[in-house]
Amino acid sequence: MRQTSLFDNDDLSAPLASRLRPQTLDDYAGQRHLLGEGKILRRLIEEDKICSMIFWGPPGVGKTTLAQIIAGQTHASFINFSAAYSGIKEIKDVMASADRARILGDRTIVFVDEIHRFNKAQQDAFLPFVEKGSITLIGATTENPSFEVNSALLSRCKVFVLQPLSADELMMVGKRALSLGFGGLGVELEEHLLRVIAEFANGDARTLLNTLEMGVNNSTDGKISEEMVAQCINRKLLIYDKHGEEHYNIISALHKSMRNSDAQAAVYWLARMLEGGEDPLYIARRVTRFASEDIGLADSKALEISIAAYQACHYIGMPECSVHLTHAVVYCSLAPKSNSLYKAYGAAREDALQTLAEPVPLQIRNAPTKLMKDLDYGKGYKYAHDFEDRLTDLRCLPDKLLGREYYTPTAQGHEARFKERLEKINEWKREHMLRSE
Repeated sequence: MRQTSLFDNDDLSAPLASRLRPQTLDDYAGQRHLLGEGKILRRLIEEDKICSMIFWGPPGVGKTTLAQIIAGQTHASFINFSAAYSGIKEIKDVMASADRARILGDRTIVFVDEIHRFNKAQQDAFLPFVEKGSITLIGATTENPSFEVNSALLSRCKVFVLQPLSADELMMVGKRALSLGFGGLGVELEEHLLRVIAEFANGDARTLLNTLEMGVNNSTDGKISEEMVAQCINRKLLIYDKHGEEHYNIISALHKSMRNSDAQAAVYWLARMLEGGEDPLYIARRVTRFASEDIGLADSKALEISIAAYQACHYIGMPECSVHLTHAVVYCSLAPKSNSLYKAYGAAREDALQTLAEPVPLQIRNAPTKLMKDLDYGKGYKYAHDFEDRLTDLRCLPDKLLGREYYTPTAQGHEARFKERLEKINEWKREHMLRSE
């Protein structure tokens, strides 16, 4: 917990990314959709009308820098919290101080970096003070706030989504660093090599600046050669941003490799994700979804194995659980494929959205009270277990949807048995429906 001096750092021994934090919006790179002329976030900052908000975006896109700029421009007291060092007691002490300041007409802005690391109790401690206006809360997170931030707290905050910086925006950051960041040392770096570093940084300004600093520190007389750039880049073996576009590209590659029954490719993409730092539970959830979406009743054991892999990941974590995920990924890759369940739900969902007002047929309504029975709830219901074939001619769909078919099994794997069973049920019902008409 520190005051705004947290951001003041002119020490050349500090990391380049820290020394070059922009102090004004004019020096800030990227996020034009939020900070361009006339955009809402820019107006809030310039007019010092900050509301409670969450900055959500991948690392190195300027979340903390925006907090720095607000700290420099606001007339409110500005306090920083760290999830690593601030407990409930510290939070309550500051909240009490903010409450007293509010009574005197003073504003307090509280910045919480990595707010997703605060547990529920810590987040709950902010809530009453945000509600009554004692503080304005600014949170920064790399995680989806829908899952990581208390829903009551989140509902009182405006979420601003920060995007990875483009290569051109990173080039601007790099040029500023070369001219200002090395204490007057004349750094020589050809523009095409700066472009290589910018593309390598993959939207992350901190990665760009750290790579530049590494190059300068290992150069001769400030000249960064192509060989030096290659060495600096090769120190990062995997380019994988688990919150950016590459995250979605690689999970897509894993999913499509399994769907194509390519176990070799699927294991490779699994390794790319795990070694890049992906949460194994995220992968396990996606594999579990795949087990029903792309395999389904063709091999129901795929779902069991996927759930078991999820539990193993939960119990023992990385790196040990990598083999359990490999088990599930290979099994799902080699299993027979059917998307019948996925298609069945999609078709049923479409009908459901179009027929939300359709009443439940009286014969299958629940009738726990006398009034409901008097209204014919449950009248004509047939209990399947009372019949020899365990089948009845009971109509269960709304009248408007009679005859609709959603689940159409394939002949793949075990689903062939379900296909045969469904055909026999349909034939039985056709015969008995005709007799009852």
